Amino acid sequence: MRQLAAVLLTATACRSGPAPLRLGTTYTVQQSGALAVLESLWTAPTPLATVIAPSGQVLHAAANGDLDVVITHAPALEQRLLVGPGHALLRCPLAASRFAVVGPAADPARVATAATAVDAFRRIAAATAPFVSRGDSSGTHVKELALWRAAGVTPAPGWYLESGADQATTLHLADERGAYALADLPTYARLRGLASRILFAADTALTNPYTLYVVRRPELHPAARSFATWATHAGRAAMLALRLPDGTPAFVQLPGDCEATAKP
Repeated sequence: MRQLAAVLLTATACRSGPAPLRLGTTYTVQQSGALAVLESLWTAPTPLATVIAPSGQVLHAAANGDLDVVITHAPALEQRLLVGPGHALLRCPLAASRFAVVGPAADPARVATAATAVDAFRRIAAATAPFVSRGDSSGTHVKELALWRAAGVTPAPGWYLESGADQATTLHLADERGAYALADLPTYARLRGLASRILFAADTALTNPYTLYVVRRPELHPAARSFATWATHAGRAAMLALRLPDGTPAFVQLPGDCEATAKP
């Protein structure tokens, strides 16, 4: 958290003109290409000062008042760290991508024939096949841990490795080790030279929802609400235009509009 705070200070220092809007978001938003789309289309006078970190770190920074707006994909953490304690002023459903289980083409755990995502994870554990986790309290890591719990599995050090790194780095490490991993599909699709394959994605449990929050602060940034409105209309439309290599949408729209969240 100290490192993230230092990045925030650097991002907002030495600027003239309107105070930048401090946007906190995640590695998958960046590495999927969605962030570049949003930043390129935001043409308001207020500049964006964007900080990228795992969802857990972003939400902690928001709760501490160090961010104005966040886009994250860890619903349980969002509720516990931001919404429940009253740190969120507005909650805006944005878009959803999909997770997939990726791994070696040989597929020693037979993940490709699994009935569900939980079954896929149970098969990996039963085969003691190598698995690389992000291990960083990111939205991807939170989803992965939920799948292990649902499978009734406690990952063991002999076959389970935590990278402590972003999504792209984690997927490259899994590829080098011939290991399985949980991947955000739009991010995976942008990586080149991987031998790993998408083995399982056909389960609604692998939906990856992104939500935008306007952070409740004593002095609300004057551009925070307008950014939320823009992001959930023009910004989201641009995200929905992104495509995976097979032509299917990288993101789909989440239902609902921005709504105020109660302060306890």
